[in-house]
Amino acid sequence: MTSPERLKGIDAFVTAADCGSFTAAAARLKITNSAVGKAIARLEMRLGVRLFTRTTRTLSLTDAGATYYRTCSRILADLESAEATMAAEGLEPVGRLRIDVPASYGRLHVLPILLEFAAAYPGLRPHVSFSDHFVDLVEDEIDIVVRIGGPDVWPAALGHYHLGSETAIFCASPTYLSRAGSVHTVADLEDHDKVIYKKGDGAPSFWLFQDAPGAPSVRRVVDGRIALGDAASKVAAVVAGCGIAQLPTWLVQNELLSGTLVQVLPEHSATGLPFRLIWQKNKESFPKVMMLTEALKKLSSAFLPRSLD
Repeated sequence: MTSPERLKGIDAFVTAADCGSFTAAAARLKITNSAVGKAIARLEMRLGVRLFTRTTRTLSLTDAGATYYRTCSRILADLESAEATMAAEGLEPVGRLRIDVPASYGRLHVLPILLEFAAAYPGLRPHVSFSDHFVDLVEDEIDIVVRIGGPDVWPAALGHYHLGSETAIFCASPTYLSRAGSVHTVADLEDHDKVIYKKGDGAPSFWLFQDAPGAPSVRRVVDGRIALGDAASKVAAVVAGCGIAQLPTWLVQNELLSGTLVQVLPEHSATGLPFRLIWQKNKESFPKVMMLTEALKKLSSAFLPRSLD
């Protein structure tokens, strides 16, 4: 089978899957309904599988069709990007760009850079998702991700850049400390209410303890009066005077600067998880990927020491 044969019908198939009907696909492609149906029928015959389950009211992908759709949509997206790059003579970012970032960190630190970048290049069509779970860049069709934690060694197909490591500090609101008393030693924490991060899977919660700068951080299981599974909610609870929490400085910079939160036990600040920028190497020559990864390297500044004076 020749390469041109392999491409026949793919655009009709992907468009029909996206639109949910042959009629809508025909309108988008500016061809007849019959032409869409014949193109997909020939494609199914060539592949030897049914791609759609059809009824008088609905059109849905079969399991084989869903698998084929993921591959075909990725191929067409790459072709679109390549054509857009050629049209722009490779000078500026254009086309669709998939980005995935951590939820809280992404909204606070990554999104402002992405919005500035998108405003500078109107031909770019960014699609940004916010998640804290593992993603497979190739399987999930993602061009660039920012991740907290992860392995030290990455697959050869992926490029990566170390942005920095978070600093975890103990903090509380002034109103809570005036009511519950000051904290002078780690042992004093036992007598205070604690606000902890806890997932819904029943796993224990940890705080990091570092006895001296440069010393390794040690994880210790802690129990709290309030357990929350969302970082922003955790900050809100501490600001409201519900107790002491260990929080990363990137999350509470504004609260520390405004005085709504104060740091306690500063000598026990601990080095936390690393932050990394990761991208698909086979796309790094695209201006949109190359230039955005360079722009996102500015995130490193969030991990530099910042004066609270």
